[in-house]
Amino acid sequence: MKTSPRALLGLALLVAAVAGAQQWWVAHQRADVGSAMAALAGPGDIHMISSDACSICVVARRWFGAHGVAYSECSIEHDAACRADFEARRAPGTPVLLVRGLPQLGFSPERLRAALEKGS
Repeated sequence: MKTSPRALLGLALLVAAVAGAQQWWVAHQRADVGSAMAALAGPGDIHMISSDACSICVVARRWFGAHGVAYSECSIEHDAACRADFEARRAPGTPVLLVRGLPQLGFSPERLRAALEKGS
């Protein structure tokens, strides 16, 4: 069975349209999560224990800023009290996000939103 160039072009356009729609949906969902978190998180609700070498900390910092989410941060390299808190928690790495005092390892906007909604 021979496939015509027109059929291949149609298939390629369909795949591109589906991929574009999927990317739009993911971006839309992320914006919704960001808006919800910005509304739920007050000063002191989210505290990030970070480190200079932590690339996920950079991602979290940028995401919080882009969505206007209130948070505070300390660095284990620059703040002895922060380092002591990090070590006392026996965390395997950074970031450690304290959501209303409860720790979460790593950065997941959806998980943070759920924690904020649970504690509301």
